[in-house]
This record gives sequence, C-alpha cells and structure tokens, in this order.
Amino acid sequence: MNSLIKIDKLTKNYYTKEGEIKAINNISLDIYEGEIIALVGPSGCGKSTLLSIISNLDSNYSGQIIKKDNLKMAYMLQSDALLPWLTIYENAILGLKIKNDLTKENIDYVNYLFKLYNLDEFKNNYPKSLSGGMKQRVA
Repeated sequence: MNSLIKIDKLTKNYYTKEGEIKAINNISLDIYEGEIIALVGPSGCGKSTLLSIISNLDSNYSGQIIKKDNLKMAYMLQSDALLPWLTIYENAILGLKIKNDLTKENIDYVNYLFKLYNLDEFKNNYPKSLSGGMKQRVA
C-alpha cells in the first residue's frame, strides 16, 4: 500500500539569541489513505511546526517529505486569519479570486460548504459579528 505522505528523518530547529531550539527531532511517519492521525502533545512540542512543514508553509528543515501526486490538503491555522473588512463570503472566495479561479463550479462548491456548515444566512456578515467557532468554519 502506498502512503499519501511519507515523512523520513524530519528535523526542524529554530534559532534564537539564546541558542538552538529543536522543534522536531528525527521524525519518520507514513500516512495512508483512510487513516485518522492525531498529533497530541504539550504546547511547544512541534505539532504546528510539523503541520506547517507538511503543508509547505515552512521549507527550512532537514529530512524528506514525499507526498502522493495531486494530493490536496487543508490546514487550519491556530488563528482564523479572516480579513475584517471583507464579509465572510468574500473571505471564503478570496483564494479563488487571487488564483483567478472563480468558476461556476468553484462558486457552487463554496455555496454548498456554506450550507453544509450552517453559515449560509451569515454570508454578508463581517468576521467581528461571528463566534469563534463560526470564524473557524469560515476559515
């Protein structure tokens, strides 16, 4: 069985004035289709760092990550990162606008997700009017 993601000997260090901080030390892991993986540990143990590396938000590490071709991934940041001057709908389609990919199919899918996550009636609201959980669902 081929893995979706293969992580081999992954190590990540941060450097501060006080010295080197080892965030991830020699992790190897295979993730297969259909698996549910939980990253559990205390604050500062490298969970978010690992996710940032896997999702290509951080490329400064040693080791190897091999992903299945055309693998689509989503990663929820710790803060919602919604732009306060845009409605939640405008926030939701912003990536599509930037990529110039506002096709009917993609817009229909965004509308489907708004209904699925019970956000449809709030489309024209601004982030400040939503609860934290609703902001996370939009993000």
